[in-house]
This record gives sequence, C-alpha cells and structure tokens, in this order.
Amino acid sequence: MTALAVTLLPLPVAAFPLGGDQTVLPAGTEFAEDALARPRELFHSEAIGGRKSYMVNLGDLAFNSPSILGGKARQAEMSCGTCHVNGASNAKLFVPGASSRPGTFDTTSLAFNHKTFNSILDPVRIPSLRGARFLAPYGHDGRIGSLRDFVYNVIVNEFSGPRPSDEILDALVAYVNDIDFLPNPRITPGGRLADAASDSERRGEKLFLKPFPHQPQLSCGTCHIPTGTFNDQVRHDVGSGGLVKTPTLLNANFNGPYFHDGRYDSYEQVVDHFDRLFELNLSPQDTQDLVAYLNAVGDADRPFGKDGVMIRMKEVQELSSVLDIAIPAADKAVVSLAVTGVGAELREITERIPDIRNIALGGRDERLAARAALKDLVLSLRRIDLAVGAGRIDEATAEYNNFSKLISFDIPIALKKAEPWSLFNNDVHERHYNALGRMLLTTSQQSQ
Repeated sequence: MTALAVTLLPLPVAAFPLGGDQTVLPAGTEFAEDALARPRELFHSEAIGGRKSYMVNLGDLAFNSPSILGGKARQAEMSCGTCHVNGASNAKLFVPGASSRPGTFDTTSLAFNHKTFNSILDPVRIPSLRGARFLAPYGHDGRIGSLRDFVYNVIVNEFSGPRPSDEILDALVAYVNDIDFLPNPRITPGGRLADAASDSERRGEKLFLKPFPHQPQLSCGTCHIPTGTFNDQVRHDVGSGGLVKTPTLLNANFNGPYFHDGRYDSYEQVVDHFDRLFELNLSPQDTQDLVAYLNAVGDADRPFGKDGVMIRMKEVQELSSVLDIAIPAADKAVVSLAVTGVGAELREITERIPDIRNIALGGRDERLAARAALKDLVLSLRRIDLAVGAGRIDEATAEYNNFSKLISFDIPIALKKAEPWSLFNNDVHERHYNALGRMLLTTSQQSQ
C-alpha cells in the first residue's frame, strides 16, 4: 500500500479508511486499523490449564495470513482475521459495494469472486467465532453442516483462494474450535441470572421465558434455550428474509449489529421487531426489562484488552512456535507460511513505531533501536526460509534458536522502551489518527 505522510507524525501507515491508490478495494474501505483496544481471545485449551497445540497455532497463523485468500482480498492484505479480529466480529469493517453498513459483508460480491457473484447486494452480519464448536450448522442460514466444509467454502468460494492443504484446513478448524466464549459472571452455568441480578433483569428473565400470547407454544427461550448456548441450532422465519439460524446470545453485547443482515443497532430495536411480529403487546417497562436481561446474558468478563507491544510479541512467540516442528520436519510449506505471517506481524509492529524522521516525538534512540531490532528479526526469518528451502536444516535450526531467544528477551525490552513514543501510546495514537483523518478529508474534498 502507498505510504502516507502526515505532518504531525510522518510515519508510513495503512490508511484508515482505506481509499484511493492505497488499496485495490473501493475508496472508503474501513478495516478498523486505528483500534487501540482489541477483542479478548480466550482459548479453551488454555482456559482448562493446558496450552495451545501445534495445530491450533498453525491454524491461528493461517487464519491471519492473506496468503490463504485469493484475488483482491489477498492483494488488499485481507485475511480471515480482518473480518474476525481475534476470533470476534469486526463491527467497523466496511467495504463499499460489499457492505450495507459497518459490520456487514456480502460473501457473493463481485469484488472477491466473480464466479459466485449473484448480481445483488445481500450482505450478512459478520459473526463472532467464539464458541463456534457448539454452534453448528454454519452460515447465517445454517446451510453447511460441518465447520471444515464451512471454512473451505469461505476460502475457496467466497474469497477465491486456492484449495488449502488438508493440514492447513484441519489447523484452521482446530483454531476456530479452540476459541471459547468469554466467561460471564452475570449468569450461572445453567443459564439463569446470578444472585446479583437487578429487579429489572429478573423481570426480563420472566418475560423471556413467558409463552407468547397468540402462540403459547413459543417464547423467546424456546429458541434461545438458556440451559445450553442460548440457541436451538434450528432455522426459523423471524420476518427478516426467510429461514435463518438462531444466533447465540452469549457474549452478544459485542456482536452487533444484530439480525442476520445487521439491520438493527440495539437490543431495543430487536425487541421491538419481535413485539410487532408476534404481537406481544409489550409495555415500555417490559421492553426495558427485556433489554436489561439481554444485556446481562450477553455480557462478558474483560471483553477487550489494550493493544501494546507485549501483547503483539506474545502473538509473535505463539505463531512462530510452529517452526519448532516444521523446521526439523523440513516442512517447506509451513515454514514459508510462518515466515510470511510472522514477518507481516513484525512489520505491522514496526509501522506503529515512528521512525527517526519524526522529530516531534521524543525517544529517538529508543525508536531507532526498536525498529532496527524488528528489521533484524524479519531478516532472520528470511534466512530460516532460505535454509529450509535449500535443505540446510541444521543452519535453519541454529538461526531459529537465535530468533527464539531474541523474541523472548532482547526484543520485548527494546520495544517496551520505545512504546511511550509509539502508536500504542494513547496520546500519540490519538494525535496521529486525528491528523490522518483531517488529511484524508482534505484529499477527498479536493477530488470532488
């Protein structure tokens, strides 16, 4: 992508929103690259006291690699992780011509695979992948029975990517299956409100389980079963365009916009929809109580975490750990994927540390040292790739051992010293993106 130079912070960055000659995607494309808080990602294997397996880490690597996709998606450096940040949904993602609003995406768009283009704009809400192993069948209309088939369809049919190897496909499934729901202390393991619930939430719970006046065989809880994952894994017609799969309500506070096509912004609008459709005759107090209950059920403990160099380096350590197995096995494909994916992560960290041409910031020596150290890591990865490609496994192993030591000790220390003058700092981040936004607005006005 073409680098942008901002007067306040003259740093090459990926624009937000993306536009003009910075991308192959339409002007106005938004990937939410300016976010300082990232969705928390909880892995089941770690939550029960273990650690992520090789397959989960390999799947994580592939999930966040643009090389998995094809066509314009790959050219735009999109990955599965672009839409599903840390396995959650990306409520800010917007691609003109493929989105009706932020947080929605048309999987049959001409922009990504002309073979599946259906000549209409019919985007669906970008779903969270938390708890996906419990939520079959897959797709907003439940059209695909297995997660493996669903992942394959997304890569090959929706994003025109090459057929992934069986190992990569299995790894992607292992990764998605390991993403847990975030814990919610406001509900019990049986799906009932915890003791600390408010009176309004308890009234809402009763309404949620109360039979509908004109269809007593139904209630909100009939489809959103509290004793399970607050869904029945069945398709229903709820007046939004044919049969759609019942979504889970767990962690749903962070899954907006709502409905399969993302037509609603809030729980109030959702409740109003069902009030009209099923003639529930809800009072304003009833609506308020139901919304209070939904907010309690949809909550989560620590849903977001501040982005920073230590979090990023932890990801580098985890993603590069696949080389522990791939190098001795002389697995060129996995080594290449790791070198590309981890290298991209290191370059992304580098982009968040202004170079020394930016004299408006302090920490010149710290920034220079951090950027140089990250560059050395990228070069080290390339040497590993070349050595494995040439069959020099001992050389690749020695290089990787040195790489591992650096990312465990020296590099995190250098990055931590530079962090106060990086885009991971709230003040620097805000000034930078405010200046960038003004520049993009000026550019847009001049082009009109």
